[in-house]
Amino acid sequence: MRKSVAAYGSSLFLALAPGTVAVLLPWWLTGWRAGGWWQPLRLLGLVPLAAGTAVLLMAFARFVTEGLGTPAPVAPTERLVVGGLYRYVRNPMYVAVDTTIAGQALLLARPVLFVYGGCAGLLMWAFARWYEEPDLARRFGADYDRYREAVPGWWPRSTPWDPDSTAY
Repeated sequence: MRKSVAAYGSSLFLALAPGTVAVLLPWWLTGWRAGGWWQPLRLLGLVPLAAGTAVLLMAFARFVTEGLGTPAPVAPTERLVVGGLYRYVRNPMYVAVDTTIAGQALLLARPVLFVYGGCAGLLMWAFARWYEEPDLARRFGADYDRYREAVPGWWPRSTPWDPDSTAY
């Protein structure tokens, strides 16, 4: 797949999937109306909101530049993506989406978003575990198995994994 096609497809998927989960559904749940929590605590929500958004955009860009494809199951990458943030955690997109939702929950002082984020996180975990991992193992074989052993799925490593190293 050409990078321009991958970029277009990834942008479309970004708007559809994370856009729905991290923007549309939180808006539907809250109407972006804020609660009455202590203002400094609410402003702390900007940190995970901004960090989650930045991580999500970097992860999507990595799919285009390194993987030559999209995160969408209908247009997967040609190569296994193991660079950038993927050297620390296998699922930075899902972690970023949940982090963004947690930031919104704090910023808006809306506990319903913490509950929603937990439910969304469970669904993302299930999708990754029962669809993505078997698909990646089938498509990339031993390379994915080695990567999966070395890089945790949900809690980042403290040091980046070196794909050229034999150590895990």
